[in-house]
Amino acid sequence: MKGFIGLVVCAVLLGAVSFTSRNPEAARAAGGHLARPRVLIFSKTNGYRHSSIAAGIAAIRKLGADNSFDVDATEDSTWFNLPTLKKYSALIFLNPTGTVFGPNEETALQGYIHQGGGFVGIHSATDCEYQWQWYGDLVGAYFKSHPRPQRARIIVADKNFPATMNLPSPWERTDEWYNFKYLNPNLHVLLKIDESSYTGGEMNGDHPMSWYHEYEGGRAFYTELGHSDESYADPVYLGHLLGGIQYAIGKNATGKK
Repeated sequence: MKGFIGLVVCAVLLGAVSFTSRNPEAARAAGGHLARPRVLIFSKTNGYRHSSIAAGIAAIRKLGADNSFDVDATEDSTWFNLPTLKKYSALIFLNPTGTVFGPNEETALQGYIHQGGGFVGIHSATDCEYQWQWYGDLVGAYFKSHPRPQRARIIVADKNFPATMNLPSPWERTDEWYNFKYLNPNLHVLLKIDESSYTGGEMNGDHPMSWYHEYEGGRAFYTELGHSDESYADPVYLGHLLGGIQYAIGKNATGKK
């Protein structure tokens, strides 16, 4: 009888361990320790280099410290291999430009997204990897041109999303406003720019500036905003960016193992 009771207790304990390993809330209740999400900032440039990259990295590190996620940063594309990428809950492409990947890195990024990874594109993430349409569909667009930086009016198209729920609408700010030569048709648009509020818009009045979508098993968020150092000291913009990062992290709260 004692042996039977011992087997039952072992089975219950094993079941509890299995359940808590799959269930974060149960792990908390059982006194388990959850790893913090970890994100990777990637800012390699083989074209125009934004001077605001350093300010962006510092600002995202501060967002992480204040919102319980850890931040690494690299411009080394060889980090794009599956064993490394699996450590990250989301990847943040902060103003990369030009061709930044070879075939092996492309395969690794695809594998990461297919396994449920999160992606955030900031500003010139759409001025990147023009010869790789898969990437264009992931980030959601390809850059065409821009007028001089100037003040313009942003309209919130959807406030029921973490990146936009606290934004004013209209939202007036100064930035460098992109025209796009390609847009993925399967995007959920969050922000649009009012082309009547500035000079140089070339998208016939239907001009998205931020969006999100699910893509081949993963999640992607993009914001066109973020050209200058001033953006990364603006709490309204940083709240917008934080919401996008949190969406990209999603349920990858313990990172990828």
